[in-house]
Amino acid sequence: MILVVLGLAIVAQGQNRFVTVSGAQMLLGGKPYTFVGTNYWYGSLLPLEKDKNRGIKRLRHELDFLKEHGVTNIRLMAGAEGSGPMNGVTRVGPPLQPEQGKFAENVIHGLDVLLAEMAKRDMKAVIFLSNNWEWSGGFQQYLIWNNVISSDLYTRKPDWDELRDVVAKFYTCEPCIAAYRKQVEYVISHTNSVNKRRYIDDPTIMTWELANEPRPMRPASNDAYLKWINESAAYIKSLDHNHLVTTGSEGWIGTVDKVLFERSHASTDIDYITIHIWPKNWGWFKHGEMKAGIGSLEFESGVYFDMNWFLTRDLNKPIIAEEFGLPRDKESASPTASTKYRNRFFKIMLDYVGPNKGRPGVNFWAFGGSARPIKGQPFWKPGDELMGDPPMEEQGLNSVFDSDKSTWAVIDRFTKKVKKR
Repeated sequence: MILVVLGLAIVAQGQNRFVTVSGAQMLLGGKPYTFVGTNYWYGSLLPLEKDKNRGIKRLRHELDFLKEHGVTNIRLMAGAEGSGPMNGVTRVGPPLQPEQGKFAENVIHGLDVLLAEMAKRDMKAVIFLSNNWEWSGGFQQYLIWNNVISSDLYTRKPDWDELRDVVAKFYTCEPCIAAYRKQVEYVISHTNSVNKRRYIDDPTIMTWELANEPRPMRPASNDAYLKWINESAAYIKSLDHNHLVTTGSEGWIGTVDKVLFERSHASTDIDYITIHIWPKNWGWFKHGEMKAGIGSLEFESGVYFDMNWFLTRDLNKPIIAEEFGLPRDKESASPTASTKYRNRFFKIMLDYVGPNKGRPGVNFWAFGGSARPIKGQPFWKPGDELMGDPPMEEQGLNSVFDSDKSTWAVIDRFTKKVKKR
């Protein structure tokens, strides 16, 4: 009897190390879990670098830096699909799935290393399992593999209307969804080669995310999109009962349809609601006029956060702004440019966090660490160091580097409050 009780106690202690959800609160060890996090999508690629200074040493230094500043929740990529250009943009890699149905054990080792290092620092991971956008292959790669769209999209950049038409096809492509599920299963059922812990048993992982910014893209795909959301979430839960599941959605701007946004988070297999906030991309200030538009930017960001909460309040689930970013002043990509307005924006977003507000945490976009953009070269090229800006974006534009002292001062003030709670 004593052994049985002891065994149950050990199991209970292990379960307490996982983040759970109760109503609009996140819990860890039975207590409210509040966090400041970042996006570090390329973290699992760093251990694959042959140069240890650019790879594992950089990774460990940057995780130490984040921990020192109280940033303990990291959103990252499970792996890329395919290689080479997509829409004329060189995608990140090496790929986890170089060919449909074939997976690279040496590549998932990078994720193993990252999770093992995070565990040493008591950090939590949010892992997105595919991508709506071209920079890691994502949905378009599955469509090309299954001959639904032309392979000329590897090198040809479609306009916005064509891109919407193309990606919308993913949700009705049965072989594409089946291939996506194989990658989901491969990742979730994996055993870490570093610490020998099965991913499903690893409390370092907080959340499995269906994809990065999934969108129906066209209203005609709304029903198929919702079906994919619900069935994918249920499939992940069938593989793993320990971890949270969410969508990776940007909020109602991503779905366009406000009712659809609420419905896409209604399933009991979806544990919490995600939103992203991109003032520049969404035209909340005019290009080149950040200073003049800062008031509008701040107002619209607050309204958007509140509106998404209002739309989903009856679901009684936490809501996380897991992406929000802003360029440096004057939209400069130089790491020496001022971040005055970004700092103001970050403070507003951090002020929205509270364990009793149904807003347990946020993840800013994106940590650039010790990398720096190459002067005179706006866009990423193979061999360049990775940073928060994906290859199709100007390098340094939205990255928060370890040298951005004023931004870290804003973050520090908030994380110190979190520690006291």
